Amino acid sequence: MLRSLRLIDFRCFHSLDLEVPAEGAILVGDNAQGKTSILEALCVLVRLHSPRTHRMATLGRLGAKGFGIAGDLWGTERQFRYSRDGLLMKVETETILSQTRYLEVGGLVVWMGNEDLELVRGPGEGRRRYLDFIGAQIDPAYRRSWSRYRRALRAKNLLLKEGRPRDAEIMSYEEILIEHGSVLIESRARLIAELAPLAATAQRAISGGDEMLTMNYLPASGPDLRESMLQARERESRLRQSVVGPHRDDLDLRIHGMPAAEFASEGQQRTLALALKLAQGKLLEQRGGKLPIYLMDDIFGELDPTRRNALMNELPQLAQKWITTTHLDWLKETPQLEKIARYRVCGGSVSVA
Repeated sequence: MLRSLRLIDFRCFHSLDLEVPAEGAILVGDNAQGKTSILEALCVLVRLHSPRTHRMATLGRLGAKGFGIAGDLWGTERQFRYSRDGLLMKVETETILSQTRYLEVGGLVVWMGNEDLELVRGPGEGRRRYLDFIGAQIDPAYRRSWSRYRRALRAKNLLLKEGRPRDAEIMSYEEILIEHGSVLIESRARLIAELAPLAATAQRAISGGDEMLTMNYLPASGPDLRESMLQARERESRLRQSVVGPHRDDLDLRIHGMPAAEFASEGQQRTLALALKLAQGKLLEQRGGKLPIYLMDDIFGELDPTRRNALMNELPQLAQKWITTTHLDWLKETPQLEKIARYRVCGGSVSVA
């Protein structure tokens, strides 16, 4: 899937040129040495998205005026550069002017990390990001509506914060919010309906028992988004912020009918987080027509051998896997990774381990 990865001035890396076998790689090293940054660079190259920040400017090495990422992905050379002048995207020798077009001819990614526990016990923002990341990968219309909805929401909230009547302008932005918010609501409902059985199957497989997982969509507006906004207008004027719409949606997660955030043990919560990501990968494979790359950031040291091996058995055998870890003690109990390539990351440099 990814045969080579090259970095210039990305995070702590002045430069990096790495070739990786089809199976993937284990990146081992102490914390803050650059392991996660390699996974992050791969995610940016494939999806123009960092799981760690929304601001591209923060991804460059300290003091650099920009950064570059390139690699051979699915047999195609891809390049991404960021500078003060903007973005430069290339596929082979062709310069791509549209992010949507760049993503349409790209691949798919599943990111798994310890922060995934927040999907279960954290605020709704993390669960909305989970849905957005899936939707944006499999449906260009989702990504377009998500982008336009966010811009209109930001503009509306700025007008509300002024505290003086701007009704005509607010209503004009609400028309955009209604148009694109309705797309997001309908798309999320379909996504959750498809994800729910996949996640339930993964939950039972990893737990090794009959843990019944259910997922339900909790839209932050009624069936009619326009009517919901109309009814909320007085409250929004008082609070000076938008209070209805898909930016307030949530996902209800339950184990045996009980809210997972409140009643599930930590082990069950970790299993649930893994099940959500496995369901994501399965749905991407089904809807996207190809296996995603799995980026697994320091998750294996936190799992007991039973859950670790169950996870590996659930991952697609032919999918490329990139794994970061601070030690390899757990590896002897994970025979599925016995032959995977290993690299040591130290101070922004990479060597064969």
